[in-house]
Amino acid sequence: MKRTATAIWSGSLKDGEGRLSTQSGTLNGTPYSFKARFEDESGQSGTNPEELLGAAHAGCFAMQLSHMLASEGHPAEKLEAKASVAVEPADGGGFNIVQSHIFLTAKVPGIDHDKFMKLANTAKSGCPVSKALAGTEISLEAKLED
Repeated sequence: MKRTATAIWSGSLKDGEGRLSTQSGTLNGTPYSFKARFEDESGQSGTNPEELLGAAHAGCFAMQLSHMLASEGHPAEKLEAKASVAVEPADGGGFNIVQSHIFLTAKVPGIDHDKFMKLANTAKSGCPVSKALAGTEISLEAKLED
């Protein structure tokens, strides 16, 4: 299975602007820019590749963990995963995506903490987006609610 997304960019890096669209239509001409990517910490001036990568990573991880929990007889009542993706200047110029940190809050009836953490860490390293980010530090902070 393949999925597609399209980026259209006009202008220079700092002064230009772009639009992103996805095959599903979820993004349809969604604006992105240098400001949205590197200058606006509020995240209000448009999307950026790191935000989209974070959404992909959080979604993939949650689906992987959900499958693993159900396979072990502990279907999740709720998994809330948030991925924080860090981009930093690279040596010699440009930028590198250096980390994706997943914050997880989970409600999983009947599972003990150690088994939950083992499955969460396995999902962290085993979901397809984590595998695609093999050159990036991936970390996990998980909380199991009662």
